[in-house]
Amino acid sequence: MLLKINPDNPEGRKIDQVVDALKDGGIIIYPTDTVYGLGCDIENAKAVERICQLRGLDPKKAMLAMICSDISQVSDYAQQIDNPVFRLLKRNLPGPFTFVLNAANSVPKMFKNRKKTIGIRVPDHQVPQAIIEKLGRPILTTSLKSDDEILEYFTDPEDIYEDFKKLVDIVVDSGPGGNTPSTVVDCTDEKPVVLRLGAGVLEFS
Repeated sequence: MLLKINPDNPEGRKIDQVVDALKDGGIIIYPTDTVYGLGCDIENAKAVERICQLRGLDPKKAMLAMICSDISQVSDYAQQIDNPVFRLLKRNLPGPFTFVLNAANSVPKMFKNRKKTIGIRVPDHQVPQAIIEKLGRPILTTSLKSDDEILEYFTDPEDIYEDFKKLVDIVVDSGPGGNTPSTVVDCTDEKPVVLRLGAGVLEFS
């Protein structure tokens, strides 16, 4: 299903539709403040497995990431965040970043790679925020790669729907997406390290 949702003022009944699909183990494609993402309820192991198969990811090796509503929710899924890292998160979120943190015991088993790290996003976009608020917990996020020679990521929701309509339950159309992924920052050591430079420029103070 291709479901149009207003990016600035998401319609409640449409958000309910998406959340119902997630609760039923569905897979969705949805907008973020960077590229369109593929996601599911983090508590549904079968849905997480489906996404890993779809993207060719090995959960034991790959760093799976989740979208949280705010830093408070981030702290529910990460080990104790020290003050410098907390200040860094507060300064840059919501925004186009994925922060790599040490995973807490509350992180679902499927998400725990050998390094026991987790990628955390808090995007500056009303639609995923509304979905997570209604669901009451984070959703998995992984970007949609494109086979296009020019565009590395899918940007047109209608093109996405044509390619994925038999593989996912809902494609959320909130207008064109970006073609630059989030900046990935590893915060598991003493000093933060940028692993991938993307749409976000890190601010330290």
